[in-house]
Amino acid sequence: MLARYRMVRGKRPPSDPLPDGIRQDARWRTRHVLRPDEDTVKELLDSLDDRTWSKFTRVYPKLLEKRFREERASFDELAKLATEHDVFIGCSCPTKSNPRVDHCHTFLALGFMKGKYPDLHVEYPRQD
Repeated sequence: MLARYRMVRGKRPPSDPLPDGIRQDARWRTRHVLRPDEDTVKELLDSLDDRTWSKFTRVYPKLLEKRFREERASFDELAKLATEHDVFIGCSCPTKSNPRVDHCHTFLALGFMKGKYPDLHVEYPRQD
């Protein structure tokens, strides 16, 4: 199964426990294959509105497509791992800057992986 989880600094609230499974940091500062690029994230968070989110939903999937062509093995490895274990990709969203979990790159990344690997079990985050 592939899903996402919220990464927090400091003490984790009891109402938001860490998920059981393999956790991977997929924020822009990492080398994770699903990471967004720094400039796009900064632009989104500097002015989070419908226009910038709409742009992000066009730019980020194109970045993933490019990586998929160039680094297919990394995507295949992630998909294989997620068929054998529960894998959670992490990000700090929702945050004060971005309170909507469905406006996080991980939400789009889950959809991308499901599109490339239709048999992969993907769980989307609840939108409270």
